[in-house]
Amino acid sequence: MKSETTGTAPFSPFEWMLSMRYLRSQRREGFISFIAAISFLSLMIGVAALIVVMAVLNGFRKELLDKILGLNGHILVMPIEQALTDWDPVAQRLQGVAGVRLAAPVVEGQALASSPHHSNGVLVRGVRGADIARLGSIASNIQSGTLEGFDDAGGVAIGQRLADQLALKVGDNLTLFAPRGSVTAMGTTPRIKPCKIVAIFKIGMSEYDAGFVFMPLKDAQAYFNRSGDVTAIEVYVDNPDRVQGYRRTVTAAAGRPVMIIDWRDRNKSFFGALLVQRNVMFVVLSLFVAVAALSILAALVMLVKDKTQNIAILRTMGATQGAVMRVFLMTGTAIGVIGTFAGLLVGTVFCLYIESLRQFLSWLTGTDLFPPELYFLSQLPAEMDFGETAAVVVLALTLSFLATLYPSWRAARLDPVEALRGE
Repeated sequence: MKSETTGTAPFSPFEWMLSMRYLRSQRREGFISFIAAISFLSLMIGVAALIVVMAVLNGFRKELLDKILGLNGHILVMPIEQALTDWDPVAQRLQGVAGVRLAAPVVEGQALASSPHHSNGVLVRGVRGADIARLGSIASNIQSGTLEGFDDAGGVAIGQRLADQLALKVGDNLTLFAPRGSVTAMGTTPRIKPCKIVAIFKIGMSEYDAGFVFMPLKDAQAYFNRSGDVTAIEVYVDNPDRVQGYRRTVTAAAGRPVMIIDWRDRNKSFFGALLVQRNVMFVVLSLFVAVAALSILAALVMLVKDKTQNIAILRTMGATQGAVMRVFLMTGTAIGVIGTFAGLLVGTVFCLYIESLRQFLSWLTGTDLFPPELYFLSQLPAEMDFGETAAVVVLALTLSFLATLYPSWRAARLDPVEALRGE
């Protein structure tokens, strides 16, 4: 439909030409163009930062979840009233439950791992050789040694970080000190056991690589004075997200009084803290995007003030209020759209090469920018979520568009007669 006054349709080439002309730097408008450039850079950095931070938090949660659920059972079956001396038939019944891929009896206990060079507190976990071979997080990440004949080897498997801390390798002896040992006339003496290292694994989570020692189940039972029983049965299911649906069937299949604890209960506070951190970071960085949008508003207000006489001339030549408003809407929106998609591009590149960038910056500064001891993971993860990325883009475009409304409305409301008089 043609405009009654100008004879041009809305968003015509003339309006686009005029709006793009206002974006180009000219000598008289150098400061305004500088403010527009700052608005563009602010929006680009804000969008990129929001995308990168959300991707890192998502990757951090995903990697931790994979590591934790890859090593620990999704459901922990613990005995009630009496010791779990019937662990073998109970494990076989649990193994037969639909959706259960592994039911592994375990014996756990705290110990001090020592070598001639150093010592460290560890969690000793006794497992059967067939069960540890089915744990992909361990069996698929063996750095040296082998798990073949684990039950009969009489040795242990330890993490790479623990091996580095104790300066040990496959074939060396590791000495374990258990606080609960034999009771003698002189009191309780620690139980000491030298163990040969048969395998070294690297999961990629520093807490596990430095704190777990896997021992054959029978040796662990003897070492922790648990002859005939186990601490619990670790149950691994096909779909950990639907673990609630397995609780009733697992309890029924146990056939004896047991207490059921799933992975959500065991890590509730940890993943709850990650969720809170993720939401807070989204809100904080969204404010940065909002500030960038406000800078677009400031740039347009200054541009309208500078172009007052130009607007008046356009109006006297027949341009409608709608045409003037659309010109400044397109000018401000162009800054927002270009800044948003430039930020999307920069953020995506950062997410794709974030680990390489981290290593480069660590080398450049001579510091470890992502210490595994603090963040649990040996690499900086980034997992872009399509929904979240789209939400960031929509948020930036919406705020940028809203920021252009007031300056554009003011430009359209200018009285051409008063503007030409210079009032």
